[in-house]
Amino acid sequence: MPQILLAPPETAVRAAGSGGRRTPGALLPKVVFGLLLAFCLTPWASPPLALALGLVLAQTLGNPFLGFTKKYTAKLLQFSVIGLGFGLNAHAAVQAGREGILFTVVSIFGTLVLGYVVGRWLKLGRVATHLISCGTAICGGSAIAAVGPVVGAKDEEMSVALGTVFVLNAVALFAFPPIGHALALSQQQFGLWCAIAIHDTSSVVGAAAAYGSEALGVATTVKLARALWIIPVALGTAYFFKQQDVKVKLPWFILGFIGAMLLNTYVPATHVVGPWLVQLARLGLVVTLFFIGAGLSFKTIKAVGPRPFGLGVLLWVVISAASLYVIVKL
Repeated sequence: MPQILLAPPETAVRAAGSGGRRTPGALLPKVVFGLLLAFCLTPWASPPLALALGLVLAQTLGNPFLGFTKKYTAKLLQFSVIGLGFGLNAHAAVQAGREGILFTVVSIFGTLVLGYVVGRWLKLGRVATHLISCGTAICGGSAIAAVGPVVGAKDEEMSVALGTVFVLNAVALFAFPPIGHALALSQQQFGLWCAIAIHDTSSVVGAAAAYGSEALGVATTVKLARALWIIPVALGTAYFFKQQDVKVKLPWFILGFIGAMLLNTYVPATHVVGPWLVQLARLGLVVTLFFIGAGLSFKTIKAVGPRPFGLGVLLWVVISAASLYVIVKL
């Protein structure tokens, strides 16, 4: 029978970047990396800007610390999300979760079904199709990392799925805030839209943070509630793929986020340190997105291939447009 484990997800990009090569000029990439990292810790850096700086570094000088950034990206994101919990009220979070639950259920199962149909049409492999569909439906890299072992995915299939969702994450982080402002979406509407239509937690939180504090609270709460669907989807995957004795990974940091939110709501003493922890979490998020951008080399993008990327784009456009239409019409 499938087993559920409480274990951290792998959300770092699995990419064969151009960084890390030992050349006579290897000092320059390290210096530039350090300067850009220092800038990301200043008040002038924003999540989209941090991601852009990382992308520019990856495509030009390369990431000289690729192993380091891959190792610590997921951990930094997890602790940043926990820290954001100290700025949220549990009662407001429950209300936001209630409003987003119908969207969550419909969009997850709708995306999985659509992904299966389109994957068959594109003649993609069953495993790659399911990984991309799960990453789009639930929470990007975390869902792929959890479902991958269940279906016995090969490294190439994992890399293609991860590359697809991370490229689209980068696009969403830049595109969503301007679209939200152009459509005059409220903080509540934009936060809900981000949580449903953007794959990874890092880009969801980054886009929402760029839009406003209320949007950030709604987006973080709904997205983490959505991430809990990793468990039933992974168990259902094990059944349909006829897998036995599989282990399902649950993102442990969700419990930490809930705990921080409860402390902020019911323990007044935490209000002294809460704002500092939230500020540290925001800085951590900016650095996380810089690390992600620095790991997303052109080689990673090229390795995805047109058909898997086409599937990812189609699913993303459909879920983004459909959820936006429903949110606006509510």
